[in-house]
Amino acid sequence: MPKLVRNLAIACLGASAVCALLSFRLSGGIWLALAVTFGTAAYHLGARLLVGHAFDHWMGNRADLNRRWYQPRPWEEKLYRVLRVKSWKDRMPTFYPDEFSPEKHSLDEIAQTTCQSELVHETNVLISFLPLAAAIPLGAFWVFFITSLGSALFDLSLVILQRYNRPRILRLAQRQARRKARV
Repeated sequence: MPKLVRNLAIACLGASAVCALLSFRLSGGIWLALAVTFGTAAYHLGARLLVGHAFDHWMGNRADLNRRWYQPRPWEEKLYRVLRVKSWKDRMPTFYPDEFSPEKHSLDEIAQTTCQSELVHETNVLISFLPLAAAIPLGAFWVFFITSLGSALFDLSLVILQRYNRPRILRLAQRQARRKARV
């Protein structure tokens, strides 16, 4: 999936450039909206790759699972039921499936990976709205807003997924540790 996202970001950047040229030649219209749409898509895809690489370099999928930030909040379980997370969690994409594989990593390592992934997606939610600044000189506010909101909501769903899964992974790790201790 990383290669697909990178190639898609590059294709969107190229399409944005072509549409921008057509917009200047043909006095805006649909070409400006397409240039903005492809440009913001390129931004959202490229920024997510950069944020992910930065966190991977900084954290290396290691996190202190006891930090308050990663602890479940009392209201989260109710939110997960309302959002019906259990019904859609298995349909969400996994960018690096090997990082979440119990055959390749311990459950503790997978839980730490969920912490890093959560931080990546939280950062992505925040940077999703940076393109709105381009609406001032370029116009097309609603194109910027819709792409920013869509990107933020997608990343927010992935934050929810990490926070939903982590306590379950940790409980499973505790059960495994108890079983090993008895043997």
